[in-house]
Amino acid sequence: MTTFARSTFSAKAYAAFRPAYPPSLFRTVLSYHQLPASSGTLLDLGCGHGLIARYLRQYFKSVLAIDPSAGMIAQAQQTTTDADITFRQGSAEDLNFLSDGSVDMAVAGQAAHWFDYGKVWPNLARVVRPGGTVAFWGYKDNVLLGAEHVTGIIEEFIYGFDEVVPGWTGMGPYWEQPGRNILRDLLRSVRPPESDWSDIKRLEHEPGKDGTEETCWLRKKMKLGEVDSYLRTFSCFSAWKDAHPDAKSRTKGGDGDIFDIMWDRIVDAVPAWKAEGDRWREVEAVSDWGTYILMARRR
Repeated sequence: MTTFARSTFSAKAYAAFRPAYPPSLFRTVLSYHQLPASSGTLLDLGCGHGLIARYLRQYFKSVLAIDPSAGMIAQAQQTTTDADITFRQGSAEDLNFLSDGSVDMAVAGQAAHWFDYGKVWPNLARVVRPGGTVAFWGYKDNVLLGAEHVTGIIEEFIYGFDEVVPGWTGMGPYWEQPGRNILRDLLRSVRPPESDWSDIKRLEHEPGKDGTEETCWLRKKMKLGEVDSYLRTFSCFSAWKDAHPDAKSRTKGGDGDIFDIMWDRIVDAVPAWKAEGDRWREVEAVSDWGTYILMARRR
């Protein structure tokens, strides 16, 4: 996954504008784990800026967190003071630095759709001890509740391949695949090998649908300006900026980039938002993300 190595990618913005995971999510995965963890080791795969490692540290003796991005590891180290959390640049496909059966629980938040499972499952089968667990979770595109009709505009700009304005296509060509499509399908194509894993459990939520605390765990009231900042952390936008270096957002004094044009159309489609004029960014809406949790126990 090369996006995080791009010069246009900001680990700081990613940390600031990506949604945090709620306590209910961690309760779900820890309840599944069951085993006493106070003397155990947690492995955080694709740790990003260290959000999961820092939260789960209280339940484990030590945490080892890895990420292929040097920028992400630097951001994690700068914002973490706990000496029992070790950050290391690395990938889920290469766990040779770990001994057999040395991990009690392995987790991956918003990262498992990038993994090469031909390598990852054998690696995890080796390092996770018998009775230990894995828990992968993530979220896909959010819907703005009460304004679901603008979802089509968002889809056109973020996933479309046709022109959205003269000279600019949607950002569909700028996604790294198949990772994004695997995530949008809520990781359904990823199946733990039953020869090594048992008690497999999968929890899913489609955006805009009803759900329980276990399934509908990422729903948040946000200002539209915050939604814009979140969307700008998408990997497709980093690639789009590389391809359009002269495009500058209005908030940075430019004539506008592809997201500015998208928001023009969204605001026009919602009369109450349009009535706010230049203050549309202060309008609040509830974002509801599609989510998954995949858990399995080592035989």
